[in-house]
Amino acid sequence: MVADMSGFSKEELKYLKLLSKKYPDINSASAEIINLQAILNLPKGTEHFVSDIHGEYESFSHVLKNASGVIKNQISAIFGTEMRESEKKALATLIYYPEQKLEQVKKEETEIFDWYKITLYRLVTICKVLGSKYSRSKVRKALPKEFAYIIEELLHEDRSDTNKQMYFNEIIETIIRLYQADRFIISISNLIQRLAIDQLHVIGDIYDRGPKAAKIMDLILKYHSVDIQWGNHDISWMGAAAGCQALICNVLRIQARYANLDTIEEDYGINLIPLATFAIEVYGDDPCENFMPKTQPDELISDKDAKLIAKMHKAISVMQFKEEAKIIMRNPEFKMENRLLLGSMDLEKGTVTIEGKEYQLNDTNFPTVNPSNPYELTEEEQFVMDKIKFSFVNSEKLQEHIRFLYSAGSLYKKFNSNLMFHGCVPMNEDGTLKIVNFRGERVKGAEYFDAVDRAVREGYFNKPHSDEKRICMDLIWYLWCGEDSPVFGKKKMTTFERYFIDDKESHKEISNPFYSLRNDEDICKMILADFGMDPERSHIINGHVPVKVAKGESPIKANGRLFVIDGGFAKAYQSVTGIAGYTLIYNSHGLVLVSHEPFESTEKAIAEEKDIYSSTVALQYSQERIRVANTDIGAELRSNIQELEKLLDAYHKGIIKEI
Repeated sequence: MVADMSGFSKEELKYLKLLSKKYPDINSASAEIINLQAILNLPKGTEHFVSDIHGEYESFSHVLKNASGVIKNQISAIFGTEMRESEKKALATLIYYPEQKLEQVKKEETEIFDWYKITLYRLVTICKVLGSKYSRSKVRKALPKEFAYIIEELLHEDRSDTNKQMYFNEIIETIIRLYQADRFIISISNLIQRLAIDQLHVIGDIYDRGPKAAKIMDLILKYHSVDIQWGNHDISWMGAAAGCQALICNVLRIQARYANLDTIEEDYGINLIPLATFAIEVYGDDPCENFMPKTQPDELISDKDAKLIAKMHKAISVMQFKEEAKIIMRNPEFKMENRLLLGSMDLEKGTVTIEGKEYQLNDTNFPTVNPSNPYELTEEEQFVMDKIKFSFVNSEKLQEHIRFLYSAGSLYKKFNSNLMFHGCVPMNEDGTLKIVNFRGERVKGAEYFDAVDRAVREGYFNKPHSDEKRICMDLIWYLWCGEDSPVFGKKKMTTFERYFIDDKESHKEISNPFYSLRNDEDICKMILADFGMDPERSHIINGHVPVKVAKGESPIKANGRLFVIDGGFAKAYQSVTGIAGYTLIYNSHGLVLVSHEPFESTEKAIAEEKDIYSSTVALQYSQERIRVANTDIGAELRSNIQELEKLLDAYHKGIIKEI
């Protein structure tokens, strides 16, 4: 850029004139510089990392409310020995569940006026401490509208000032006298939850297995600041919402497998009557034993319902194998011909041949499979497919949730020296990044992730019925189960084998070398460098593969360079993992990895003040407190300051006139 006599280029002057509309004079520009410079010296906000939620709404909701122990720790730090442990537990429960806890307190508390007064003082104190990390402007934006002025007054009053003490006390007593204490407690408790966490990172897999993924999405949608790194199960739902028939079948199959069809029918309003009717007609005499739903001990399901779900489960599974075969045959570059298994069956012999080896089938009832054209949907299957697809692409709530996954999500994220992705970076056995042929280009590492991210978006947003949309929807399906998928990370998915072959040797799924290589610090540093991050001070935050704590596996890899935070939110995994999940907290003091015991219920959390038992697994403390200036937001603020200083210079030199 060539500068004129003013010292500014034409492009710079054009930008500064636009900036002057927001800051029209020297005073306003100077005030903003002062404000931004001050913010740089505040402690960095607390980040909260969670992964692999898998529809477990109650556990996830509680972990959000208690901020993985942040609120409980703040109560202990603030009040120390001033409060008994029982009082601290009661106060924490009130902050997590204010409406429900207030009902309980009012039934049991004999001196309710005194209780209100003590509790309000304590809540205001906690709010002050948590709010001290933020600018007044940021706290003001977080305040509940109905009590915004009152809370702001209370937060910024010095109770040691005798001139103000009566003023402070009168506000509290008037709140109680006017019967506004309950509403005020609810508002300030929610504000404490809001101030405890500045940014939530969800490292994938919101959907499947658990029963309430839609409720989780509703919760995340309302969260003040959140980003999502897509997991393979999220990708499956994203493709289904785009209209990919194979993934529509896959979503239904998994929901049937875990008896969670209510998510489909009640939460998303998708009509499953055509599938149920078809399943009864075609598989009415089939016991479908291998398709009986997997339920947890606390889940009640009648024998009649279980049998119907099993028939629907088998029906949609066969349809899925047919739809997948069409994708495989029109995309030879996927190299997945070994997954064309319906055509490899010999139903007279009761066998199937997979990669040259013959296996005995445990089920030979395939009434809809035509041996001469095994991958063609029957007329009845096509009718069911058309009806369900119409429901998926026209479900208002599903489309709202999926659009949010696109707007708040991505395949990976770089933020404050942390590289977050759900699955893996495809690698070779020798520790090099695997070169993948993707849409006609040879790409690897970060370049591959960027290409995949674009394709996923194109598969959803491109023009309906266009070839480009269909090609990208096929690619979304490949991400669900393809060998080089960064969110799947295995050589093949043996869904067919697990249903129809008893020989467990055929069930094996070989993981990408990444999962063994990620234990090597040099490998992790190489990956970080490829993604443009400082390998000496950055970390990888990973999910997808549950950490088998019960077998002695550690979530900390590569000498603390990589953290795996999938410890088993999903109840289906907890017998394997031995715990109920890991979460990560990154505050102004450093990184804290937290493990959680299984969450019993919201009812017990309130009635018995039974919080999730959490324990600190690892700490990485910073020698100096981390300030906003040390973060990505700090870098952005410094850039803004530089631009404002240029604007000031232009004002001082008379190049731009004050308005």
